[in-house]
Parts: sequence; C-alpha cells; structure tokens
Amino acid sequence: MTPNFRLLSLAAVLAAAPLAASAQDAIPAEQAVRYVGKDGMVCGKVEKTRYAQNSEGEPTFLYMGGAFPRHTFSARIPGDQRDKFKPTPEELEGRDVCVIGTIRKDASRAEIAISSPSNIKLATIK
Repeated sequence: MTPNFRLLSLAAVLAAAPLAASAQDAIPAEQAVRYVGKDGMVCGKVEKTRYAQNSEGEPTFLYMGGAFPRHTFSARIPGDQRDKFKPTPEELEGRDVCVIGTIRKDASRAEIAISSPSNIKLATIK
C-alpha cells in the first residue's frame, strides 16, 4: 500500500462491513488487480458511472483507479439491485467510496460484483 493512501474517515465504512477490516486492509483501486481471488475492501474515487441498459443483466459500472476507459478497477451493480442504492450509482460519480467483496479479474482489470448496497460505503480518502 502506498504511504499516501490513507482513509481519514473509515469508521462508517467498517461499522457495516461484513469483512473484518482496518485502515491497513484498504486496497487502493489502482492495486486491486494484485488481490484477484481474495475478499477485500477496494477504495478510490468513482471516476465515471455507466448504466449498461442494453447489456445482459442491465448492470451499472462504477469505474475507479483512473479515468475511463483506462481505469484499473470497476464495481458492477446488477440491474435488479440498482433501485436499492441511496445515493444512486450516478450520484457516486466523483466521490470516494470503498467497495467490499471478492475481487475478480475482468479482462485486464479487477472487479467486484456488488451483491447489496451494504457492499459500498462512502469514504474520505487522502
């Protein structure tokens, strides 16, 4: 983990996290690909969101770890879960979040498939 990657406000993230985690466990979105196959908490700024209405399952993607399309990480929200998110996925664009789940590989990027709104927490990252 890079020394300048610090969570200033992690208490809210950890309070509802299903994983035992600490600030040391926060994985920067740019480094998530190193943790493929493991459960983790990936944190970063949501650079862009995309609602893929014409794709199977109508997923919404939160792109993190760099500007789209060169991002290094994405969180995938299934279409049938979209309406459960408050704030909405689009309202997360430009905000710092932590995403909790199993890190998988999608093409050359890391990805977490979100199973519930409780898997995404707002954070303050510096």
